[in-house]
Amino acid sequence: MQHSTNATLLTCEELSARIKYEVRYIREHLKDSVFIEGVHYIRPFGRRKILFIWEAVERDMFEPSAHEEPMIPLAAGGAIRG
Repeated sequence: MQHSTNATLLTCEELSARIKYEVRYIREHLKDSVFIEGVHYIRPFGRRKILFIWEAVERDMFEPSAHEEPMIPLAAGGAIRG
């Protein structure tokens, strides 16, 4: 998925303040299950640090979870949806 160069990139701490979830919960429970690499967050320059794409997070926060597609998380990050 391509993102606009105008995308709002947030650290985990900044995202935590916006969505009212603890940083630890985002890292341990939401990342790679709800937030998908390449869709909701990126690793700039292939490094360890992650930045969340606010527009994608905000868009998907309001979608009903009942219509969620099955997902298989991948060890290297990301997921297969089907």
